Amino acid sequence: MRSLCDSVHLASREKGITMTNPSYMTIDGRQVAIEGEKNLLEIIRKAGIDLPTFCYHSELSVYGACRLCIVEIEGMGTVTSCSTIPREGMVVRTNTEVLRETRKYTVELLLADHNQSCTTCGKSGSCTLQTLTRRLGIREVRFDATRDPLPLDESTPSLMRDPNSCVLCGDCVRVCTEIQGIGAIDFASRGSEVTVGPAFGRMLGDVECVHCGQCARVCPTGAITPKPEIDEVWKAIHDPEQTVVVQVAPAVRVALGESFGMKAGTIATGKMVAALRAIGFDKVYDTSFAADLTVMEEAHEFLARKANGENLPQFTSCCPAWVTFAEQFFPDLLPNVSSCKSPQQMFGALAKDTLPAELGITRDKLTVVSIMPCTAKKAEAKLDKFARNGGPDVDHVLTTQELARMIEETGLSFAALESESLDMPFGFKTGAGVIFGASGGVSEAVARHVAQTFANGERPRVDFTEVRGDQGLREAVVTAGDVEVKLAIVNGLANALMLAERVKAGDCDYDFIEVMACPGGCIGGAGQPVTKDTAARQKRARGLYEDDKNLQLHVSRENPFVTHAYDHVLGEVGGEKAHHLLHTAYQTRRRMALDGMHLMTGDELDKLAVTVCVGTSCHLRGAQKLLAGIMDYVNERSIDGYVDVKATFCMERCDRGPTVTVGERVFERCTLDMARAAIDEEVDKIVACQTVTAQDTPYLTERDFERQVASGLLRFLQNRRPAAATQENTPHGCHGCATNTETGCLHE
Repeated sequence: MRSLCDSVHLASREKGITMTNPSYMTIDGRQVAIEGEKNLLEIIRKAGIDLPTFCYHSELSVYGACRLCIVEIEGMGTVTSCSTIPREGMVVRTNTEVLRETRKYTVELLLADHNQSCTTCGKSGSCTLQTLTRRLGIREVRFDATRDPLPLDESTPSLMRDPNSCVLCGDCVRVCTEIQGIGAIDFASRGSEVTVGPAFGRMLGDVECVHCGQCARVCPTGAITPKPEIDEVWKAIHDPEQTVVVQVAPAVRVALGESFGMKAGTIATGKMVAALRAIGFDKVYDTSFAADLTVMEEAHEFLARKANGENLPQFTSCCPAWVTFAEQFFPDLLPNVSSCKSPQQMFGALAKDTLPAELGITRDKLTVVSIMPCTAKKAEAKLDKFARNGGPDVDHVLTTQELARMIEETGLSFAALESESLDMPFGFKTGAGVIFGASGGVSEAVARHVAQTFANGERPRVDFTEVRGDQGLREAVVTAGDVEVKLAIVNGLANALMLAERVKAGDCDYDFIEVMACPGGCIGGAGQPVTKDTAARQKRARGLYEDDKNLQLHVSRENPFVTHAYDHVLGEVGGEKAHHLLHTAYQTRRRMALDGMHLMTGDELDKLAVTVCVGTSCHLRGAQKLLAGIMDYVNERSIDGYVDVKATFCMERCDRGPTVTVGERVFERCTLDMARAAIDEEVDKIVACQTVTAQDTPYLTERDFERQVASGLLRFLQNRRPAAATQENTPHGCHGCATNTETGCLHE
């Protein structure tokens, strides 16, 4: 009689299916199959055991710093499970007395230097350190703090950084470098003095941060959090003279419910509208309406470029973190970026232009609030270019997390709320506007518009599933009539960087490129609810596409209220009024707002300034190694008293780095030999030209001053002394010296 396994294998062979016997390991006395997991931690979690970690994220490189995921393996001892490759036959124990005490000891050490104001922390309730402290049964901290408190960093409108809450897990460092390709923060100092922060001790607002907030998304504590604007919004709501309207981004509706126990991807639009009205907002609108406007303007702009064959590929502009990234790192590609404002800013401009008259108020009595999944939207709303007539188009930006806190503060039972409808006219949208929240959504919305434009009476396609997904880079070709559009969809700025380099090099021939800074698009924004569900982004995306299916209209040009806006306010698509309200311009941005950091400072009056650009582009071309070589050379030659070496960001010569200035001269593609030769030449000039003047004397020591005066006097008297002068006519017999006095020789 065959066993069940024999029957399965026989049936598989008959169908031509090859089956391999799985490998097994033993975890806490249970056999668990090894099914391609990349490390032991993943298998342990698959077995239903939630090992604690601070520094492990499946999307980031393995770091192994926090030492909380330690396990015991027979024959290997204690190891970190995140960095251990699983092997057949391993016998693993995850919860021995030694492991438990070690984890408690580790967490206590972290708590000793940690800001323990947990009840007022922005991460309270979702803090991993707080959770582990409770889970491990830690009731007291046996160690004293070893560091003095460090100042808070509130320099950006998007993020707050509290170094006193940092546990040095490195998650923020790796996500900024590996996912976003920026490296705005990193480890600094050594040993017990190590910290995480921007280069040279600067604030986030002074460096090349693009406000994407992915560092806050992965931070397990309150060390980096979205900067709140809740109090300002409450103040506006409670002001009887203010009319407060709110717009809600597409990605918020499929994530807000997670804060109240709902599954990721649950469409909570109706309950969300009811909650916003209960909080006190006078009108509740949908940013998806403005996304439909964006499609109209962006598709019109694209088709004009396509017809003229200029400024292609066209990059999307709805992600402010990407726009900032382009302004900082790829200023030469700015003509390729769509001039359309983001949907948030389009809504703000149109609302401030039309709603005061409709609501019978003045512009200054209208407050526009945005609910966004993104922290970069906070910085975007505060840009000077988005302020008109004395005030911003969007007054305040709240994240999904902040909205959840306001709902909790109001005391509402979110799950029990009856659904309510959005207000018209800006509450009506098509499915094209809704899918903006997922990576690929903007491309699909534009593809739907193009397909309908060239349908030639046929029923156009509305589902372009080939552009959907969450891979870092996707490509597709869309055909509508005789028009072929080559698309690229990219999320994560490290992927955008590589693609932009290809565009600059002429290695690709795309027509249209969609860029989202956050992995998965807006659904993965830093303002979304904190979750441990690794599939949350995919579930949220499915929720948006389901919402699209539930709507009657799927192409932006079919939105009747968009048509009404053009007929009565904006004029023709791409026309003068539309361009004034819905479009913008870009500028090159320096990546370090302050002066360079001085690394070696000379002591002499006439110092040679040597400046090395260490911005990202120059760094990739060897600027750090060049800077170290220059400093070593200055020390070797003992000319550090004549040279002032400093690092700076950026000299706006990114494609010709590394760039170095020596005095007044600029050297592009500089080598160490070039820098050495230039330094030698300039230092020789300084040494040759140095003279003593009255202006110099305050900087000399008293002894140096006496010596220089004596030397000058000697030369003067020697030039006037008769040739026959000898030792005999010198009072104290100082050979060859004419500077003797009754008090002794000045040379002494």
